[in-house]
Amino acid sequence: MAISETEKKIRDIRLEELAKYCLSSSQFDLNLYTEYDVKRGLRESDGKGVLTGLTEISDVVAFRIENGKKIPDEGQLYFQGYNIMDLKNGFAGRRFNYEEIVYLLLFGALPNRAQLDSFLEILAQYRELPNKFVRDVIMKAPSSNLMNALQRSVLTLYSYDENPDDISIPNVLRQSLSLIASLPLISVYAYHAHKHYHDDESLVIRYPDPKLSTAENILRTLREDGQYTELEARVLDIALVIHAEHGGGNNSTFTTHVVSSTETDTYSAISASLGSLKGPKHGGANLKVEQMFADIRAHVSDWENEDQIADYLKKIINKEAFDGRGLIYGMGHAVYTCSDPRAVILKEYARSLSEEKGLTREYALYENVERIARDVLTHEKHLHKPICCNVDFYSGFVYSMLGIPQEMFTPIFAISRMAGWCAHRMEELVNGGKIIRPAYKYVGHHVPYVPLESR
Repeated sequence: MAISETEKKIRDIRLEELAKYCLSSSQFDLNLYTEYDVKRGLRESDGKGVLTGLTEISDVVAFRIENGKKIPDEGQLYFQGYNIMDLKNGFAGRRFNYEEIVYLLLFGALPNRAQLDSFLEILAQYRELPNKFVRDVIMKAPSSNLMNALQRSVLTLYSYDENPDDISIPNVLRQSLSLIASLPLISVYAYHAHKHYHDDESLVIRYPDPKLSTAENILRTLREDGQYTELEARVLDIALVIHAEHGGGNNSTFTTHVVSSTETDTYSAISASLGSLKGPKHGGANLKVEQMFADIRAHVSDWENEDQIADYLKKIINKEAFDGRGLIYGMGHAVYTCSDPRAVILKEYARSLSEEKGLTREYALYENVERIARDVLTHEKHLHKPICCNVDFYSGFVYSMLGIPQEMFTPIFAISRMAGWCAHRMEELVNGGKIIRPAYKYVGHHVPYVPLESR
């Protein structure tokens, strides 16, 4: 039975009162973290992550060792032992390479031509969604945030799977390939449904072309006219490559390990990873960078004037500008110090794309902010180690130049990272054996029970 507006107002007032109790009961002295030597955020006091597992899938390197001391160095990223720079250079003369990286992450070795061709055929077949899935799942009650739509779709795929709970590696591999192949289509269709139902735009649904790459099919199905340039598709392909995997300690991949360690089904594990990636401290960071640059462009009149840029960045750091949080988004990383190799690669492609799009002035602003922000942060924050831009600094700019709407920024990240999540899920199932269960220290007080009538 529907409730009246008066009842709703009374309910909301009661909820506000209850929320106050939640706040007061949940707060405790933050100094207790130090007293009990709690590794808050699973990080050591120097910011290094607490060692919680082992992996062969990827390696994130930011230091070199000299005379037993750690020296900050240019960042390096390895996929199954291969340096990402060597992989990128090996792509020379070839158009699309994300699918080969998926093969490498899942199977631990680069494929030969026959293996790659066979793998591409398998992925093309798995791009098809279950019959009526688009109508019955994606088009029903479209979410305002696409990441929730992806979670719901992934969870619902469980109901379409004839053997969803089998966690044997052959079955998990089948499920993984299906998710890797179908998530781009689910994401694009969820976007079109969102724009149709929330913004009253025309509904455009285009089927993928089995002969095209993942990057090409994203652009083909996302754009109303289905057209794109070769450079656009190549840039999106390299963005998928560099986002595909980044060690077992990042929040969403660690989530994959944690949930997989319970021996739950693939769809539940991946849905949890999607929930993690949705957070603005993780997958949504590139959107914050784009919002910050829109603010900079609005308040810095001369984009080539380094003093103006520096002055405004100081205002941002001092919480006097932008969102008041004192952060220059896209600068700094939990591991990398001198450089983030993913940002180095994406910056190169951003330059080429800006030339094609006639946006070299905008690209120059990003370069200036990157360089000036490094110096301003070091001075204002009294930093004693190098600081570099991370992959989010240029990825949002690249997506914007590709005409990818901001609602799709994090889903594009999810599409790429699905390969890494699935590789880590299988690694956890093969090598795990124990449910992941860290400890929490109780810092409350034991109290005697008081009967209801006496409270």
